[in-house]
Order: sequence, then structure tokens, then C-alpha cells
Amino acid sequence: MRLERVDRFCELEPLLGMVEHPSRYLNHEWGAQERQDGPFHVCLLYADVYEVGQPNLGLSILYNEVNAQEGMSCERAYLPWVDMSGLMRERGIPLLSLESSSPVASFDLVGIALAHELVCTNVVETLDLAHITIRASERDQDEPIVVAGGPSVWNCEPVAPMFDAVLLGDGEGALVEMAACVRDARARGLARQEILTRLARIEGVYVPSLYEVVCDETSTRWGYAVPKPGSGAPEVVHKHCVGSLAATEPVAQRIVPYMGVVQDRFAIEVLRGCARACRFCQAGMTYRPVRERPQGQVVDAVERGLKESGFDECSLSSLSTTDHSQCAGILRELGERLDAQGVRVSIPSQRLDSFGVEMAKIVGSSRKAGLTFAPEAGTQRLRDVINKNVTDEDLNRAVLNAFSCGYRRMKLYFMMGLPTEGDDDVEGISQTATRVVLLGRERLGPRSKVSVSISVAVFVPKSHTPFQWAGQLPLEEVRRRQRLMLHAATDRAVRISYHDAETSLVEGVLSKMGRRGFDLVLEAWRRGCRFDAWTDQFSFERWQQAAQAVGIDLEDVACESFPLDARLPWDHTSPGLSKGYLQREWRRAMQGKTTSDCTRDTCAGCGVCTALGVCNDLAARRA
Repeated sequence: MRLERVDRFCELEPLLGMVEHPSRYLNHEWGAQERQDGPFHVCLLYADVYEVGQPNLGLSILYNEVNAQEGMSCERAYLPWVDMSGLMRERGIPLLSLESSSPVASFDLVGIALAHELVCTNVVETLDLAHITIRASERDQDEPIVVAGGPSVWNCEPVAPMFDAVLLGDGEGALVEMAACVRDARARGLARQEILTRLARIEGVYVPSLYEVVCDETSTRWGYAVPKPGSGAPEVVHKHCVGSLAATEPVAQRIVPYMGVVQDRFAIEVLRGCARACRFCQAGMTYRPVRERPQGQVVDAVERGLKESGFDECSLSSLSTTDHSQCAGILRELGERLDAQGVRVSIPSQRLDSFGVEMAKIVGSSRKAGLTFAPEAGTQRLRDVINKNVTDEDLNRAVLNAFSCGYRRMKLYFMMGLPTEGDDDVEGISQTATRVVLLGRERLGPRSKVSVSISVAVFVPKSHTPFQWAGQLPLEEVRRRQRLMLHAATDRAVRISYHDAETSLVEGVLSKMGRRGFDLVLEAWRRGCRFDAWTDQFSFERWQQAAQAVGIDLEDVACESFPLDARLPWDHTSPGLSKGYLQREWRRAMQGKTTSDCTRDTCAGCGVCTALGVCNDLAARRA
């Protein structure tokens, strides 16, 4: 039953003195939308605590866009921490929106961001705390339409039973169209199922209830989804794609939080998409094509955003900012305009083959914080397998450039367990870090206190990538390779951190399962799993117990490899890539052959431009 739309902050307020960080639950931040008139109400929900979800650019973009529509209002909600959620359950208080403190269950449409696989139990927790029926098939006619979106929708089957619809790809324009569809259908008194049928006609919208799962000799154990007879749903739902990033509003981040948040700075998306074609990278495959903001728009937007927000740091966000065709010009112009103000301009990660001396000097003109590079693999052979397209010479040149500019600290990102990896590749991780330290001492002197920290993730095969058919390393083999890597690190200036093998295993399970995987998700939540991305909250034992209860083995699922010709659980959703392209890239990986970047070379034949009717949109020619 749908809850009444009424301000219930008076019920929440007495609890604020009893919980950690009460500012998580306050409204009226600078820049928030104060008037929430409606009459059609949307709530965008990030299924994690406020300080994690508030800086999310995707939700900020959609929040602004929906609120700009006449007759629509948009509010935000975040998942309370375990202390607050426990008190709310004790006192019968449902999950409330931030702006008006109205029950989330009183909204017409609720959009939930799927930020990563480990958020799945938080989604169950969110719906339960909101008093929204967990399974979409069991919801009453007047309950909110619950939709998903975000970077982890590309195998949404393990959580699909919770959603009325899933938006694939870019949200700009599409969410407003979905809201208008629901609004108009409800005004006409249409039944819930008819609303979902109409939503399925919108580009990029996948409606799980219109599909059934088939298991046969062509599929994996998880089957594949096909439209139900007479549903009218497409066999494959292609993502919604914005053709020009320059045509969208560049300043999305307008709300200034009361408390410290992750990424506590002004951020602007300078480009979307990546054509580097790293074979493990789901984001690089699913965000194609590449679309850049022009230099003038970026610089003007940064100045405006900083003035409106008061931040003293700006982040130029994207998958690969230094690939931007005008990156040097952007950094140089921002440096000229902002240097006197003491504003720091940061780039999340530097490409090893595009970070020149000029950009190092510009980024490091004010402060000498550490720089971050991502070699990903410890040997050239394995970098060719994953199509990293950088060499040892590229790494040497990049770090020497940085050391020449006065940097003394480096952070390097690697992955462990990539297809074809051997012990030499694992030891190469530590050896690469040691080589960087030696280069720094050679350039800056033996007493220069150069340090290198390396972060090593466990490779998790992801859908819609050339490595989607691969199996994951077993737990004990991950631990053996981690020990091998530590043993190979002989220089005390190298600091090593690595991902927890058990957390990565659960992530791999959630990445690979089909719709029947929801039984595992629901059982894990019932056993207390939530905030699984938080180290102190994750319980591998509970996940094992849940798996045993539903009759599966976690390691068996994660480590399974699939035949190249199998029909996969996610084949009915598409970011535009052809399966033939992904199969070809898998074969080239096994041969150690690389594929070039289509923004600098010829078309690689991924199929995105043809399937979506879009193309790379660059501000200038890339070097």
C-alpha cells in the first residue's frame, strides 16, 4: 500500500542525538531544491550512506534535469547507517526523502542507482526500510514504479526481480521521458502492467517482467532471457545514448553538503566514454562512444561551479581525462585563471602514454600531492593480453616526467588473476614498483624519500567485455599469488595493499549469475548482509551460509568459465557492442595481440556507432 505524502521529520529528529553523523539526515543544504511542488514526484535513491552517495555526478545530473521540468519535482534519499535504520525500525519510521522528509513509498517513481555489484543487499534493505514491496511482481497498483540505473546495470539479472524497469545507458532525457510516461498513464487510470508495457517502448528501458528465462543446451546454467509471447518487448534492449556531451549542462554538482563526503570537491565530467579497449574494463566498453566537452565550456563551467559551491579543489572527471584532445589547453587555461585563488585542479588518474611534461607541470603547479598511474599488469606480455597498449618505456618516461616536476610519491594500480597470468606476471608487479622507486632516486637523489604505493585488485570478469567468458581465480590461488607478490617486494619504499579475496569472490558471483541469483541475494540480506562494500560490515560467512541455503557453491559459480558460443544471462541487454567483436577481442587476447584506439586510428569494428546511430564526438583531433 502506498504511504501518504507528509513531512515526518518530527519523528526522525529525536533520533539524531542517538546516532553517528546526524548531519547525514538533515536537509536544506546550500543548493538543494527547496520547492518540491510536483504534482508528479520522483525520488532518486543512492543505496549507501549520504557521504558516499551525495557527490555522485550521475544522480546530480538527473536531480537537476527532473526538477527543471514543469509539474515534476525530484528529491534525494540515502540508506541510513545501521544505527539509524535499527532505530527507525524500532519506531516504525519508514525511509524518508531528504528534502521534504516524505516517505519514499509516497513517491510516484523511485530511481535507485546500481553503483556496483556489492550494493545488491543494500537495495533489498532500502526497499524493506521504505515499506515498498521487495518483489516487483507482488507490488500493489498504487505503489511507486521502481527503476534502476547506473554503471552496474549490465548484468542486472540477480536483482531484476526487485525492479519494475531498468534504464540502460545515459540517463539524460530518458528518465524525464520515463517519468512523463508514468505520469500520463496514471492520469488515465491505466493498470500497473500497462504502465510497464509503455515504459518498455522507451529507448534504453528494460522491463524484466516482460521476459522469461530459458535454459537449454545453448545456455549457461543460468539460462538466458527472451520476451514473453505477446509482450511486444524487444529481443535485445540497446542502451540510451546522448550523442553530444557538449549539449548537456556541464555544472551538475550544485549542492554543498554540511559534512565531509568522499570526493569532497567540485567535479565536472569533461568527457564520457573510452576507446582504449582494455579488455577487462566494463566501463570502457559500455560507455562508448567517446564524447568530449570543448575546452571553453569546461573552463567556464569550472569557474562557475567553484564560485557557486565555494570548493577550493576541482576534479576533471572521466574514465581517462588525459585522453581529452584539449586536455593540455584546459589545464593551462585553468592554471592561468585559478592559480592566484589557490584552487587545485586534480585529475583522477593519469594515462601512462599521454601524460607529458607539460601536463605534469600544470597539474603540479600549486601542490605536489602524489600522482596515480595504472599499469594494470606487471609484465609487457600481460599488458598486451589485456590491451593496455603501454610499454615499460611509457611507464619510465611518465614517472621520470613526474619526478622532474618535483613529485616524490606515486600510486600504481594493478590487477591480479587476469587471464593467462603466471607467477612471472605476479612478481612483475612488485618489480615494476621497485623500478619506479629506483628511477625516482636516480632522478632526485638517494635521500629524496621517494615512495611508491601499489594497490592490487582481484580481477573479476564482467559482462559485455572480452573477458566475460573467463573464470575467476579460486580463493586459495588468490592468496598464494598475494603472498608471492609480497615476497617479491624487497624495497621498503614500496607499500602494497590488495583487495580482500573473499569480497572479490562475492563480487564475481554477483557479476556472473542470472535471474535465479536473486534467491541468493535475498537470503544473504535475511541473514544480515548489508553494506557489503564496507570492510567492517562484510561477512563472508553469512554469504556462504546463504549460498548453502539456496543450493549453490560461491567458488564454483565465480570460477566457472563459459564457452564462447554460449547464450549468456545478459545477452538481451546491449551497450551497442556486437558479440562478434567481443569474441574477436578474446581470441586476440589469447594470441597476445593488441587493438588500437579508434579515436586515434581506424575503426575497430565494435559495432556501437552502427547499433546506436552515434559516433565519437571529439573537441579536436587527438594526438
